[in-house]
Amino acid sequence: MKRKPALSFWQIWNLCFGFLGIQFGFALQNANVSRIFQTLGADVTDIPALWIAAPLTGLIVQPLIGHWSDRTWGRLGRRRPYFLVGAVLATLALLAMPNAPLLWIAAGLLWIMDASFNVAMEPFRAFVGDQLPTQQRAQGYAMQSFFIGLGAVVASALPYLLARLGVPNTAAAGAIPDTVRYSFYAGGAVLLGAVAWTVVTTREYPPQTLLAFDDAERAVSADTARAWRPGLVACTLGVLLFAAIWRFALARDLLLLAGLLLAGGALFVWLSFARGGGMLRQVMTDLYGMPAAMRQLAWVQFFAWFALFAMWIYTTPAVTAVQFGASDPQSAAYNAGANWVGVLFAAYNGFAALAAIAIPWMVRAWGLRASHLVNVCLGGAGLMSFALIRDPAWLLASMAGVGFAWASILSLPYALLADNLPAAKMGVYMGIFNVFIVIPQLLAASVLGALLKWLFHGQPVYALVLGGASLIASGLCVLRVQEPRHARADHAAG
Repeated sequence: MKRKPALSFWQIWNLCFGFLGIQFGFALQNANVSRIFQTLGADVTDIPALWIAAPLTGLIVQPLIGHWSDRTWGRLGRRRPYFLVGAVLATLALLAMPNAPLLWIAAGLLWIMDASFNVAMEPFRAFVGDQLPTQQRAQGYAMQSFFIGLGAVVASALPYLLARLGVPNTAAAGAIPDTVRYSFYAGGAVLLGAVAWTVVTTREYPPQTLLAFDDAERAVSADTARAWRPGLVACTLGVLLFAAIWRFALARDLLLLAGLLLAGGALFVWLSFARGGGMLRQVMTDLYGMPAAMRQLAWVQFFAWFALFAMWIYTTPAVTAVQFGASDPQSAAYNAGANWVGVLFAAYNGFAALAAIAIPWMVRAWGLRASHLVNVCLGGAGLMSFALIRDPAWLLASMAGVGFAWASILSLPYALLADNLPAAKMGVYMGIFNVFIVIPQLLAASVLGALLKWLFHGQPVYALVLGGASLIASGLCVLRVQEPRHARADHAAG
């Protein structure tokens, strides 16, 4: 058994550089897709349902890509073929999105775009786990957070900057402004270039070499004979939700949630009786038999990503309505507010890049769990403050807290997780872990619209308040997770 060699700073830099491009495209999607939907005629209460393509795609794609990448080896290695294919497809979707003539076409392009981002993004998480020894993984994931923040700063502010340079920021009814179109074109070029850099400048360990390292032997096994039990619970909840939707005429958005409960429950029931070694059975077995730390971190991810999805969907309608007093997508005030949201998103990603530099010091001083708790609570306070602030400039202070939370969410849960995963299944478990990012997004897409109607008279700013509370709940859940052995030792030594 041998130790995995440590990498230099610049090797880690090249390893993570592709995330600059992926997040550039992802940030353009997050900051502008709600704006595109509203421009093409979507009502604000319908936006969550239109966004549903993104998390639903991730739910299906990420475990499959992780499973396949664990079993891939060729001239480009194990994970890099997926980076490259995903980047090419995402670039094509970015070029097409701002030219969508109809709402349903834009919704379909979002589906394609998000699937492509997932194909490129999911193996990157496993890539860091593959290449770095245990003691460098927190540094590697923090470097990813740095590039995520850096790429998103420019991408989120790009429409605002182009407007300042004189590019038209309004358009005819049903047309996307040039500021948004040119930003998406630039995003395609940056995405493809950054991912190509990582593909060209890195290498991967062959599978047999990877399995020989001393951090690879963490066997995970599962007896699936009792998998029918959680399956039956999920099916029962799904049936009850369907009955409630029919009996009380609840929002149709909840039908997706009910359907997912039934589908997931049915898969677990099937797992109890299935035989053989097919791909679906292997993925479901890995899901059912996930390590204990991963089960605990699932709740951390659930509450954090519910909050983030609420922010991505509702920041534009919230800020344009509360701070700019506009709801007409063709008005100058609305488009000024939408551009300011791009600046706010750039700000929180800029703060995230700074936080990524500070997080390794925080971890050495406080440990992984306490650092994550502090960071997400700062983010929770920042989101809640949107309901109180009236001057849009002061929202930059709110985004400082969100930036620390974002950097922490993208790094510390993965550092807590990676030490507990077997090397041979790093890809599939990172994919399954990302399912716990997708599920809260699907829940948010299913219930946020209904909650706003029932509880808050359709005022989108209260979706951000709910998101802030959810971030604080995420921080409390991390206290249940045991820190990796090396993290406890480093903290004690510090």
